[in-house]
Amino acid sequence: MNEKIQNRYAFSIDLIKKAGGIALSYYLNRNQLTIECKKGDKQDQVSIADKTVEAKLREAIAEKFPADGFLGEESGYAGLDSEFCWIVDPIDGTSPFLNGLHAWCISIAVLYRDEIVIGMVFDPLHNELFHAKLGAGAYLNDLPIHTLDPAENVQDGLVGLGMSHRVPPKTVLPFLEQLLSEGGMYVRNGSGALSLAQVAAGRLLAYYEPHMNCWDCAAGMLLVREAGGTANNILANNGLLKGNFVLAAANQSTYQQLDLMRTI
Repeated sequence: MNEKIQNRYAFSIDLIKKAGGIALSYYLNRNQLTIECKKGDKQDQVSIADKTVEAKLREAIAEKFPADGFLGEESGYAGLDSEFCWIVDPIDGTSPFLNGLHAWCISIAVLYRDEIVIGMVFDPLHNELFHAKLGAGAYLNDLPIHTLDPAENVQDGLVGLGMSHRVPPKTVLPFLEQLLSEGGMYVRNGSGALSLAQVAAGRLLAYYEPHMNCWDCAAGMLLVREAGGTANNILANNGLLKGNFVLAAANQSTYQQLDLMRTI
């Protein structure tokens, strides 16, 4: 089984870099893109860049591993009961992407029998590939990465925060108020997947979002765990299809502190 996972891991590294090249080309010519709004929500946008990158990823995966399942943000899912299943977000941070901001990435995760075994987040603009395989640690390009240390409480670093119109503002406002009252500070960059990778790399202390879809966070959650951090089980309660809250932190104590804020 390790060989099967390793084959997919090696393939993923090459695949995500090629996809990054396509996405970057669109980004550099973004003024020519036609933008659509999903379900009329102007804050939830999609373009031909998202659709093309996902189509290329899905085609390449199907050719190499035809028996594997697939779940993508733009094209839906098939074969979720397969031994292996790929979870893809072709461009996480579409709004920053379309507005010329440097906070977007490509996210690929692989499940083996309902467990995340591969996680990759690629930031083409900075040529940073965050990658992890279950039980083998987390890496940024060729160097191992670790969560922030020392980190005893929320005053020891920045907390990434995400929000969407899928949940009401009251879901996150009490958390934000409590974080600030305890001396913490937050940042928001528009890409949950990239923020999770930055937790793994020790750049952020933690990341919280009341609801994320699995394609946005599966890769990042494995990165955090393999880098020594703590994260909730996003697959719980049918999270693969319904999504879940996301909380990832540098260590168990910081996770518990933030989890208390989340449930106030």
